Amino acid sequence: MLSRLLFLNCIPARMEIYASLFMTTISESIPLSRREREKLVQRRLILDTALELFADRGYHSVTMHEIAGAAEFAIGSLYSFFTNKEDLYRAIMLEMAGKFQRRLGEARTSGSDELEKLSNFVKAKGEVFIENIASIRLYMAETRGASFNLKAGLDGQIREMHEEGLRHLATIFESGQRRGVFAPGADPYLLACALDAVTNTALLLALFDPERHPCEQRMGDMLKIFLEPVRLKQ
Repeated sequence: MLSRLLFLNCIPARMEIYASLFMTTISESIPLSRREREKLVQRRLILDTALELFADRGYHSVTMHEIAGAAEFAIGSLYSFFTNKEDLYRAIMLEMAGKFQRRLGEARTSGSDELEKLSNFVKAKGEVFIENIASIRLYMAETRGASFNLKAGLDGQIREMHEEGLRHLATIFESGQRRGVFAPGADPYLLACALDAVTNTALLLALFDPERHPCEQRMGDMLKIFLEPVRLKQ
């Protein structure tokens, strides 16, 4: 509750910061009118406010009127951005998935060899997980409920992003097998799935018991364990 009050009290200041930083960033990369930039800033504030309220009280306990009030927008302004609460939740979750996709995509292509690319991938996965921990907790909590009717459609879109990432990750193993870095024989796609699974386990450990299982350390541990039977001894 205290964190929520602090969040709401700093809305005006946060709006000014968003306007300064966000508008500068997008004006340097995208030729938008001032009104378009202002709308992007407003949308960003709505998303962050909704995420804070959803994470604090749960998706089903928060109304659109409460989100509008907390963000200091008229309810009509809120509906000009999002059709309903489900649409707003969907935007939060797809944004989170998009962040994962972009960051992990960059990591998979950076590095001088396959081992460095895998190391960068695992490191980036842990970092983006920690940066989006509130969204992840919300997603895990809300999609457990059978009554949550967004689950099927939303999960389908996220699964498509995830599948694309696995295919790209598999190309690293395929390349490593050709060059004698990884043992031949295993399906590169299944190796990608296995690495994804063991690192997901590390993330869950860090999520539920971060003191015992620091995220960066456990991600590194899992990568070492995974590579032991996969990497060819030089």
